[in-house]
Amino acid sequence: MNSGFRSQCVPSYRLLTEEQIKEIHLATLEVLETVGVRVMCEEGVELLQSAGCRVRDGNIVMIPPWLVEECIHSAPPRITIYNRKGEEAMLLEGRKIYFGMGTDLTMTYDLYTGELRPSVLQDVRNMARVADACEHIDFLASMALPHDVPTNAMYLECVKAQMENSTKPIFFTAGGSEDLAYIIRMAEVVAGGPEALRAKPFIIHYSEPTPPLTHSYGAVRKLFLCAERGIPICYPPGLILGASGPVTLAGGIVQANAEALSGVVLHQLKAKGAPIISGIAAVPMDMSTSTFCYGAPEFRLTNSAFADLYHWYGLPMWSTVGTDAHAFDQQAAIEHAVATFMAALDGANLIHDVGYLGQGLIGNPAMVLMGNELISYTKRLLRGFDINRDTLALDAIRRVGPGGHYLAEEHTLRHFRQELWRPQFLNRDDPDTWISKGRKTYSDRVIQETKRLLEAHRPEPLPADTAAAIEAIAAEARQALAGIHFIA
Repeated sequence: MNSGFRSQCVPSYRLLTEEQIKEIHLATLEVLETVGVRVMCEEGVELLQSAGCRVRDGNIVMIPPWLVEECIHSAPPRITIYNRKGEEAMLLEGRKIYFGMGTDLTMTYDLYTGELRPSVLQDVRNMARVADACEHIDFLASMALPHDVPTNAMYLECVKAQMENSTKPIFFTAGGSEDLAYIIRMAEVVAGGPEALRAKPFIIHYSEPTPPLTHSYGAVRKLFLCAERGIPICYPPGLILGASGPVTLAGGIVQANAEALSGVVLHQLKAKGAPIISGIAAVPMDMSTSTFCYGAPEFRLTNSAFADLYHWYGLPMWSTVGTDAHAFDQQAAIEHAVATFMAALDGANLIHDVGYLGQGLIGNPAMVLMGNELISYTKRLLRGFDINRDTLALDAIRRVGPGGHYLAEEHTLRHFRQELWRPQFLNRDDPDTWISKGRKTYSDRVIQETKRLLEAHRPEPLPADTAAAIEAIAAEARQALAGIHFIA
């Protein structure tokens, strides 16, 4: 018996060494202690100052290393996310990976006309219904910023539409603490009350600090509200290399990490042990077009680096996929495939933006279906294969011998479903069969199935009394938010 033999063969990947992780961490601590972060909320400044931070110029806070380390350790290493029905859906810890959609796309491709038009609320409903039918889409997000509802209520309307069209967890944005409070009230009704939602959260709020090294008033207020109510919050910075951060990847990672960790400090000082998902986005800017590039290899490298860093911290982490392509085309497929595989290899926990087009500006429900198949493909790669006496197939090889075949072998029947992945849309027909079926391209097949899903798939509805209760909250919110100007 080979006692040291590992039977499962799986791909593994890590970008940074232990020494490189420590170098980045120490550089981050130096920035926080000597440069500091600007906190545009008086309560946040006072909280940091009372915890032992120095303050200069009124709101620039210098955070000592010991406090950063203390808050990293107080943040939970595991966050359990449930679905709308209170069933466990995602366990954010270690290298467990979950994929879902992104928020707030201003433009959407109409499946029936092919027109690229401003997003509307029906797009949010459509995206939720498509995702509800996709096995490998673990959580929802709006995928649209609807232009046909009042601006102050658009985020609330998006969450309500998702609650009504899927049971899956919801990843969402808000304009400020004002509409966030109403969204949490709706979620409490669905969950069965405030304590039920705290115990089994099915929503995750997404907010950001503002590079370079700034926490806005609105972001801090939302951070604190989530901490107080036990609502998981994802709070990663979105830094642009060469614009809002250093152009070097290492420098961008250090600044973004300082922004992310100072957010963890604020959050944990407000409510020790409250659930927070962290990480960074350090995206390169194309110096010729001034766009930030979802599909760039540098983005994948910075994602891998921060994944290694946050595994070292033991904190649940966020990550992203996406493309710079403006249409469902070959570029979109290439960049999504690479990003999906790399994020999975990184072991990032909450991987969002599945189906994003146009640097996070354009949506297309068919792209979500493509993403679902890419995730399935990626999971098969990560599963690897087993090497043991049975899978080595020595008995089957002896039985078949030279010149035989394995089609009728019991060993083939027993293993082929587990060993061999089957696509949903990728073509495996021979050329003559493909021609006889109408020469359909990959996008043709995916768009056709997306239309079928929208017409045929029926998500589990909310109970009637729950639906009425969240509509009552939404009606109250529409009136109350009408005159509010959200403060950034």
